[in-house]
Parts: sequence; C-alpha cells; structure tokens
Amino acid sequence: MSTTAEPQTTSTFSLELSDDQRDIRDWVHGFAENVVRPAAAEWDEREETPWPVIQEAAKIGLYGFEAIAQFWADETGLTMPIVNEELFWGDAGIGMAIMGTTLAVAGIYSSGTPDQLLEWVPQCYGTEAEPKVGAFCVSEPDAGSDVSSLRTRAKYDEAKDEWVLNGQKAWATNGGIASVHVIVASVDPELGSRGQAAFVIPEGTSGLEMGTKVKKHGLRASHTADVFLDDCRIPGSCLLGGKEKLDERLARAREGTRAKRQAAMQTFEVSRPTVGSQALGIARAAYEFALDYSKERVQFGKAIIENQAIAFALADMKMEIDAARLLVWRASWMGRQGKQFTAAEGSMSKLKAGEVAVWATERAIQILGGNGYTREYPVERMHRDAKIYTIFEGTSEIQRLVIARAISGVQIR
Repeated sequence: MSTTAEPQTTSTFSLELSDDQRDIRDWVHGFAENVVRPAAAEWDEREETPWPVIQEAAKIGLYGFEAIAQFWADETGLTMPIVNEELFWGDAGIGMAIMGTTLAVAGIYSSGTPDQLLEWVPQCYGTEAEPKVGAFCVSEPDAGSDVSSLRTRAKYDEAKDEWVLNGQKAWATNGGIASVHVIVASVDPELGSRGQAAFVIPEGTSGLEMGTKVKKHGLRASHTADVFLDDCRIPGSCLLGGKEKLDERLARAREGTRAKRQAAMQTFEVSRPTVGSQALGIARAAYEFALDYSKERVQFGKAIIENQAIAFALADMKMEIDAARLLVWRASWMGRQGKQFTAAEGSMSKLKAGEVAVWATERAIQILGGNGYTREYPVERMHRDAKIYTIFEGTSEIQRLVIARAISGVQIR
C-alpha cells in the first residue's frame, strides 16, 4: 500500500448563491410581491403600459442603466435570470413592461461599440422622474422565425453620411412608444442574413411611425405594435459597430469567408436564457399558487392535496421547474464565461422553460378546477401569459432545429 498522499483537487462550481445575489433576489421579490402583484389584474384588463409601476421601479433603482449594468456585471451570469424570475413571478405583463427595454439594450450591447453603449443605453431608460423605454425591432410580417428574409432596407447616403431606412417591423415590444428603437435591416440583400446590420433610431426621428397596437392573448400590460420606416434618415454614427467594421464584414461575406453571426441572432443568443428565466417566474408563480390552494381547498372532507393525483401533479410541476432552472443557469453561466454553446445550450434553456411554463400553468388551472378558469384567480392570466414563451424569440420548433443542427452537425431543414 502506498503511503503517498493523493493530491487533493478543489472545485469552484457551486449552486449556492452569494450574499449579494440573495440580497438582490429578495429585494426584487419584495417589489414583485408588494407593488407588481397588487397591480397585475388592473393593468392586464386595461392593456396599457403601466407607467406608474415602471416609475416606482425607477425610484428604487430597479429600472435604469445602473441596475442593468449591475445585474450584467455579475461574473457568474446568474443575477440577470434571478432578477427576471422574481419579477415575472409577480406578473409577466408588468414584468415585460419593465424588462422589455433590456432587449434593445442587448441589441446595442451585442453589436455596438463601447461609446455607443454609453451613449444609447441610458437614453433607453430615461430618468427617475421621466422613465422611458427601448424597443428591439427585427420581426416582420413575412419574416418571423426566418430572420434571413428581412425586407427592411438600409441604404447609405455617402454625401450626407446618413443611412436611409425603409420597411415595416412587426410584434415590436415598446414599438412606436420607445425613446430608442434598435432596428435590424438588410444592407446587402444578396448576402441574406450575412448582409444585415443593426441601427439605432433616436427619439423624434422623422419617418418612424407606430402602426396599430396589437391586442394580445397575454402579456397585455406590455405594449406591442408594428413600426413603419418611411425614408427614415439617421446619422452614420447610428450604425451599431460602425461603418468600417460593417464594410469589413460584408467584404468577407462576399469572398465566401465564414462570418460571425448576424445581428439578430447575436442578440437572441445573449437574451434566450434570460427569456427562459421569465418563463420560469410564471411557472413558479402558478405552481406556488396551486400548492397553497390545494392545501386549503377541501373536498369530500379533506384537503385536495391529500389526493394522490393532485399531489403527484404538484410533484411533477416542482421537478420540471427546477430542471428548467438548471438549464437556464447553465446557459447563463456559459454565456457570461464566454464558453461556446456546443449543443445549443441557450436554445435548450429557452425551449425547456417556455414549454414548462405552458404545461405548469395548465396543470395549475386543472388543480383549481372551475375556479382556475375564471379571472377571479391569477392562474388563468398566468396561463395566457405563458403561451408566448413557446413562440417569441424563436418558436419551440426553431429551438429544436437549432439544437438538432448543433448535436448532429447536419443542416437539418
């Protein structure tokens, strides 16, 4: 027997949150419980942007450039999904009204220069006294999942150093009411998605108009509308990343050199785990409400949770929500660490969380029975809110396509 001691290895991996992460989680949870939830039903019925709630978030430092910078600065990548889960646990419609601006910020962050980040991100949020919102516009009436077929065009006027944008964007969160619109447009249609770029449209720019506001099934406190661009002229400096880098990228694409991901997909890869965390918040809220209800609701002389069918349904809900959270946290951590998504981990996290949210909210309605189908109880609203998470930022089918291509190396269609 050898008497030589085996070398001890240590690991920094941990699922234990830091003190700062727990403090932020509890802070956001308190806001969600005391401010968001009491207002949820009203703003869902009104189908209007809840500006008073956004202003309350701004007053406590939850909405604004400093808050987002703090959340994104976390080296583990977990603070942003934690914040979103807690906020959307309060209410998804109001949560999207508060966090929808981060998609525009992600667009600026993924494509812009440091100077553009410092210039435009604060303008997305406005001030505590006068909060504003940002919008990220990529989808079009004929280009939803297929972002390579965008028809919005951006042409460069060299004499004036201006870009001229024409086209229509659809399903834009905060579209038309935002102080900053981030628009993905084609600058060279022959190159498909490799010929696209992202632009900032400042507030008050002539040629940008809002279309009809969309009346939605869920997330009704979040504003959604089409955006029309009619000879919309912006300074050359509004091209995210700058003209020199764009010209270099287009030249490589024309030569057939493999290019980096196009503008829309860069933003989606940054945001998908965060979107998954929003779905988690909805699912957890429905599960917790159903759990409490099942302990209080008495049928045939006993609480309904004493029935195995109800208890097992709740056990499955808890298990699926926790499993989805681990996928979201893994993808968030990988993204923050700069790890390559070898098996489309970001898509996995969004796919799983979105489908769990729809499934869990449906189970919650079933547990509540007839009460669950009425607007007197919040699980009906949660179920409506959850459905979009299998559709936007890549449908469940698109996520499966991305995952299948990643694991197979085959260009599956």
